[in-house]
Amino acid sequence: MPALVNMAATPDVNTNIGSLPEVYAEARRYFAGQGMLNYALEQLVSDLRRHDIDYVVIGAVALFAHGYRRFTDNIDIVLTAEELERFITPISGRAPQTFCNYDPDVTSNKRVRSFPHGISIRVMTSDEYPGDGKPKPVSMPDPQTAAIEINRIKFVTLEKLVELKLASGMTAPDRLKDLADVQEVIRIRGLSAEFSERLDPYVRGTFLALYETIKQSRKDED
Repeated sequence: MPALVNMAATPDVNTNIGSLPEVYAEARRYFAGQGMLNYALEQLVSDLRRHDIDYVVIGAVALFAHGYRRFTDNIDIVLTAEELERFITPISGRAPQTFCNYDPDVTSNKRVRSFPHGISIRVMTSDEYPGDGKPKPVSMPDPQTAAIEINRIKFVTLEKLVELKLASGMTAPDRLKDLADVQEVIRIRGLSAEFSERLDPYVRGTFLALYETIKQSRKDED
């Protein structure tokens, strides 16, 4: 698995990554295991451990850990509802309170920005559902039961990550890219049709349809 964090050549956190050249430069650093997102991830994991908060990383950063290397500018994690209130404490009429290394988001009790890196961190809870947010057989994972440690960081297992992506893309019209993510994971990891047996039946048919698309494209290339 690719290393996500390489503590060399810390980037200048004052750099404007809104400019196109700097976006490209930050992407290169990210793929090299450096860059602001990787430093923010390492800091986040350290802070959660220090406060004895269990977590699991999902989303694009988890895709990277499982072999699909695409750029992202945010971090998604799952906590239990109880642990979320320890990490981000709501305060009536005011911005929520959080750890000293993070700036709270006045519009959300589930989002903070890392300091000084400026990386957005979104928190989901294990009682929530992907995609349209409505109840379904696939839900956000419990950090204690669906995690694998890669490079000292707890990521969601590949099976659960694929389930989340499929359930999201199946139910939210604006999340079709999640289905594309699964296609790329199938292609890059060389997943077989038998992998579907490790998935919830709710998403199994969609996985097999994407698998067949990849299989047919390979035949056409031959």
